[in-house]
This record gives sequence, structure tokens and C-alpha cells, in this order.
Amino acid sequence: MPTITIASSDIEVNDEGFMTKYDEWNDEIGEALAANIGLTLTPEHWEVIRFLREDFASQGETATLRRVSTLGGKPTKTLFKLFPKKPAKKMSYIAGLPKPQGCV
Repeated sequence: MPTITIASSDIEVNDEGFMTKYDEWNDEIGEALAANIGLTLTPEHWEVIRFLREDFASQGETATLRRVSTLGGKPTKTLFKLFPKKPAKKMSYIAGLPKPQGCV
């Protein structure tokens, strides 16, 4: 696996740039990953990211957009507004999680 430096931390990523080790992530890395794709995180972004990380820890896989909307309490339109174009992919990238199943 390739290793990159983000927010002064060396992290392992896959070929698409998604982090591969759950425990390497922290808030500072999340901010840096968001900046890499042109987003500035607001408290509403953080609610989604925290949900994703907690859900991943309990389920062992990255939540789909539908799961985030249903269980995380954020309407799909809001998720598209917070993470424009491909929200599931962007949310998981920033949260330091694998790309969700079925995500291209």
C-alpha cells in the first residue's frame, strides 16, 4: 500500500487514495482530506463524519448514502449539498473509511 503524508502524519492509502487503517485517522487528517477535495468542514459535516466512523466501528463496513440518510438523520438532499457530486464517496474519503459498496 502506498503511504502519503497528510497533516504531518504518514498514512496508508489504497490506489484510489482512501485510507486503509481506521486507527490512523484523526480530526486534523479529516480537515486535510476535506481541503484536498475543496471542502471546508462545518459542524453539520462533522455530524455526518462522526456518524460514519461510529457506524463503521460497529458494522465493519462503510455506510451507504441511504444508511446515512435513514439512520444518520440527514436527508439525501442535504448530503448532496454538504458533499456535492458523489457524496458517499466524499464522505467516506474524509472520514478515513473505505469507499462504500456499490460506489463507483
